[in-house]
Order: sequence, then C-alpha cells, then structure tokens
Amino acid sequence: MAVYITELASFLPNAPVSNSEMEALLGKVHQLPSRTRRIILRNNRIKTRYYAIDPATGVQTHTNAQLTAAAIRALDAHSGFDPESIECLCCGTSTPDQILPGHAPMVHGELGGSACEAFSAAGICAAGMSAMKFAWLNVASGQSRTAIATGSELASTFLRAGLCETVSGAKVAALEKQPALSFDADFLRWMLSDGAGAARLSDTPNPDGLSLRIEWIDLLSFAHELETCMYAGANKQADGTLQGWREFDSLQTAVDNGCFMLKQDVKLLNKEIVTTAVERTLPLLMEKHALAADEIDWFLPHYSSDYFRNDLYQHMRDIGFEIPFERWFTNLAHKGNTGSASIYIILEELFHSGRIKKGEKLLCFIPESGRFTMCYMLLTAV
Repeated sequence: MAVYITELASFLPNAPVSNSEMEALLGKVHQLPSRTRRIILRNNRIKTRYYAIDPATGVQTHTNAQLTAAAIRALDAHSGFDPESIECLCCGTSTPDQILPGHAPMVHGELGGSACEAFSAAGICAAGMSAMKFAWLNVASGQSRTAIATGSELASTFLRAGLCETVSGAKVAALEKQPALSFDADFLRWMLSDGAGAARLSDTPNPDGLSLRIEWIDLLSFAHELETCMYAGANKQADGTLQGWREFDSLQTAVDNGCFMLKQDVKLLNKEIVTTAVERTLPLLMEKHALAADEIDWFLPHYSSDYFRNDLYQHMRDIGFEIPFERWFTNLAHKGNTGSASIYIILEELFHSGRIKKGEKLLCFIPESGRFTMCYMLLTAV
C-alpha cells in the first residue's frame, strides 16, 4: 500500500541564538571563556540555532516531550489535524527526558487525545528515521490509516557548563590544523541545539496541494565492522568497548568520571563517517533500488557540520553518484544541528517553500555516528 507524507511541521524553542550569544546561555566552563568556539563555528558555519533556555534566567523552558508535542500541534495550523485522531504515534530522540518510560508515551501524555499505539525509537540522528520507518510500515501494512512520526532533541541539557571539561591548550592549537577535532566533548557544545519536527503519514494523498509518497526507507548499521563513535552515559575504553555508568561503583563515581558528557571519538569519526555513508552504503542502495543520481531532483543531507559538505560531495562523485550543489537543500546555517529532528526540520522548510514540483524525487540522507548507522529515504512529490 502506498503511504504519503501529507504534512510536516517543526518547533524551535524561543528566539534564535547568534554565535555571540551562545556562551552566555550555556555558561562558561570554570568561568573561563571558550578558546575553541570561534574556530569551531568557522568550520561548521552555523549562524543561529535555538535553545530551550530562558535567556533572562537560564532556566529550561521546555522538556523534550513538550518540544515534540508542540511540533505535532503545529500540524494543526497547516492542515487542521486533530490529535484526537492519532492512531499511531512514533517518536524518535537521543535525548529523552528520562531513562524510563519511553519518549512516545510522554509525548502522548502532553498531547492528550485518545488511546493510540505509541512507539519510542532510541538512537542518535537515525532515531527520528526509525520512528518514520515504523510509521510508514504501520500504515503500509494497513494497521493504521494515519500515523505521526517525530524527531526531537533537547541537546542543551548536555551542553551546560557544569557537564563540560576545560579544553587543553594543546587541543586548541591542534584545532587550527585539524578541524575534525571539533567533535570532541566540550567542542560539541558549539554544534548541537534544540528542536523538534513532525510528519503526518496517510494511506491517501492530500486532495489538494503537495504530498510526498514514500518510496523506501533504508537504515543500515555497520556496528559489525566499526566500534562506538558517539556516546553518552558511558566511557570508552582502550579496547574500543564502552563502560556504562551502571558499571561504576556509585553514581557519583560515574559523574566524576565524565560518564554523562556527550562525546565522540573524533579520529574514528573523521576516518569512517563519509566513507561509510557513501562507499559502504550507497552502492548497496543503487543496486537494490536501481537508484541513479540523475533521477534525484532534491538532495536533503543532514550533516552535523559544513566541514563535511565538500568531502561528502567528492565521495559521491567518485562512486558515480554526483548530485550538483544546486540540487542540495539544507538549513543548517540558520536552524542548527538538531540531531534526529534535523531531517524533519529540513524537509518541513522545503515542503512549504513552494519549490517542489509534481513528480520530483527527493533523496534524504541521515548518517548517525553512534555505531555508524546510515539512513537514506526516497520520496516522490505528488
């Protein structure tokens, strides 16, 4: 059964935050100004982003569940969609408000309405697409006529000064020569932000206006070949394994050892992320789906930093899948890197731009560095 995205919405909390305002909201580590912010922002080219933080008080203004519910309610403004009619609610995030219960029931609690199936997808950037795939398959199998899929992040709760360490002078100096080092613990502070996106899926397209038919969604894990790259709630050991926070003798010991900081293995990231996303993944999909670059009218990549843009293009060109930059669409510079919410926020802006024409094909690309999961989704405008 064909399934269509009939509406998209997003929610970005509070006013946009400029590069010069970031540190005031997130706080200074040990009361010292960051020596890395300028270098990192120069490479990621993000100009504004959004935080669920009150600039006057520093108090958190939204929970993740509230951000997600706000994005779903925004579907109403576009299409008159009623939360009472939700049959299947699928929510993905890497930053839920609590360990238990799952994120989707918490969102359902914020929305109210009536009884529905609620599915929570964990992970990092691919979590939002896991939710999308569950929603797609749910409708395609006839289990529901409609479904809601979401991606959301409350990254700012990981980025507060109290959870971050001071960056050594040696690392600051190394950044100038190797920008990829900006993906380590404190450095992630200047790359991640808050937001939520929602999509309504249906077994029938809109009677008037644009819909996007989902052709396929493929998520491929390469954890059988590659060790953990991005993580929180654990520390990485010399042999590549993770020591989870529950393996420490006390919670305080885990905290003292930086277990709850959001971290990345930057050397592994720089070596493997683009190679895995392109050489390891795209040829499989090109063969499986007879996918060809010249058939793609819009390429919507979620990359965490503009640092990866040219490298991604060159690797795609090298395997015979070249898509010119004029067919790329991203809003990273002004809406920030919102993890699992990013592809929803990118797609929502293009969907409502009036630029998509009937019959055009959109290829969405969502990489996740956690244990290297790659997602591609193909859509057709109808």
